[in-house]
Amino acid sequence: MSTAYVPQQPQQSNAGTPPEPPPTPPYASEAARLLCAGAYLDPGYRDRVIEELYLDEQRIVAPSLGFDAARVLAHALRARRHELLWSAAVIGLWVVGLPLSGWLLAVLLWPSVLLAVAPWIRGRAERPPLYRRFAAFAARWCGRLQFAFCMFFLVAFAFGAGSDDDSSSFGSSNELSGSDSPDWQDITSVATPSVEGGVGVIEVWQAWFGIAVLVLIGLCVAAQRNQFARALAAELSPERFPDAAGDPAEKAEGARFQRLMRRIRLEQHAPLVMYDEKHPFCGAGAAYDTWVLAVELRPDDEKKQQPLSNRAILDRVRPLIEQLRLRSEYAGAGVRDRLRRLEIDECVFLPVEGLLDREQAPYSPEMFEQHRARAVEEGAEKRRHFLRIRVGGWEEELVVTVFVRLHTQGRMLMLEIAPHVLTPVRADFKDADRACHRFRSNNVLGKAAGAAVLVPGSVGRSLLTLGRGLVYGWRLLTGGHAGALPAGPAVSVRELASTPTGSTFQEMDVSRYLRSIQDRVGHGVRLALADAGYETGEFVQKIVNLSNGSTYIGNAEGATFAVGDKSHVSSHGSSKTAGPAPQKGSGSNGTK
Repeated sequence: MSTAYVPQQPQQSNAGTPPEPPPTPPYASEAARLLCAGAYLDPGYRDRVIEELYLDEQRIVAPSLGFDAARVLAHALRARRHELLWSAAVIGLWVVGLPLSGWLLAVLLWPSVLLAVAPWIRGRAERPPLYRRFAAFAARWCGRLQFAFCMFFLVAFAFGAGSDDDSSSFGSSNELSGSDSPDWQDITSVATPSVEGGVGVIEVWQAWFGIAVLVLIGLCVAAQRNQFARALAAELSPERFPDAAGDPAEKAEGARFQRLMRRIRLEQHAPLVMYDEKHPFCGAGAAYDTWVLAVELRPDDEKKQQPLSNRAILDRVRPLIEQLRLRSEYAGAGVRDRLRRLEIDECVFLPVEGLLDREQAPYSPEMFEQHRARAVEEGAEKRRHFLRIRVGGWEEELVVTVFVRLHTQGRMLMLEIAPHVLTPVRADFKDADRACHRFRSNNVLGKAAGAAVLVPGSVGRSLLTLGRGLVYGWRLLTGGHAGALPAGPAVSVRELASTPTGSTFQEMDVSRYLRSIQDRVGHGVRLALADAGYETGEFVQKIVNLSNGSTYIGNAEGATFAVGDKSHVSSHGSSKTAGPAPQKGSGSNGTK
């Protein structure tokens, strides 16, 4: 079985240029599949998904670029249900095993809790503070050593250690005259809270019952791992994931679940974006080299002026960007380039403040057309119109989105270009197929050893899982989320699962996409200015400076300045001689 996913190659055709294969729908993208797999691998990520998309039901979902947030939520809820069931089974075994083992298992509770809280103490940061790492290290090894020590005595009790007459009771007197050996009766009385006349009584069958309970817990742990592995190898496999209709997670019942799934799928890909003031571009990724350019509209004396509107400029820019989809005539029929699937649309950002219910958001096509017609020519602060250009590279794992906004007023042209980049999915989510294959192809001994390692911390993890479930249920019942006022998206489930940076190839692709789009936008605006009879020299100069990462200075005549780190400058009065004044300072982008 191959563990690497190879995207389907375009099919060659003998006659003419082959048709472009249809784009992958968001619900079947590779990014959506990896996010669904992450819901089974990371409980913290799963809880954030459920809290954002299911608990706060009046919170509008962030735009889901290249994936389906509703399907991720369905698998997060399914993974939580399974985890709660297995945690309840583990706790049930402990509850039954404690009295039947003569309370011998009670000494294992504290080590298990230490092992369970160690990851929480360390935190989720890649490089946590030293005190967190030290505290987590101490908790982990204290738990391991205590659990090993207690297991040693439990096995010793089971095999009759400390008995001098082959009896099945370990509460009898251990008379070893003339010997300083420790009395097993004292050990058992300390290890167990069950006492009779001050002496703990432990039967052999109770010790064996405690060991049997631990074995059953190990079987539960192994069954849970096997269940998650089956989900990754079945409905979340690259072959079966595109079949959303056959996904068991989508078939969950419940009016709340079905209602929220419909709302998420209505909102996540709509051209109308309801936003929170603190995170207006939530869902698009991290900002990347934002441009804000202002140019005075100066009439060209050699041309006749024409009316210039924001819509006219956008209509001039859009065809030039669409030309990026055309392949090179020398590239061959089977060329593959993500720019061929570049997506262009217009979106309107509206603040969520003022809505009384989530259902009141104006997502109908008629309402969107009204907002777009009014917003495209206005420079309002809250309602904003953008031309949105999106490139989904690396199977929708690397998403580059460029928001372009134009505004002309007071004989000034304002051009805003706000690129955003969604970096690839976390490495552990991408390795889900590899880990699943390794687990399923392992032998029985390897699977047993993997489950045995997880047994010591099982009760602690199960208690934490059930505790989180109880807190979630309490918040669901008493939080008043159903009647709350609507709120904009706080986080994006896609951004939560993103790596800080991509690979070198991916960074190169980001630069290529952005430079291509920015160049076409600048070229289109220049043509629109020229067609309307305005000068373009100042605009071209500012675009060149911004493209090179420089800061444009409108008029440097008579000024003294320096560019570069550690630069300094001095002025000794104005010079009457022709030519520029001598400058001091050096830098990688030195200018005159």
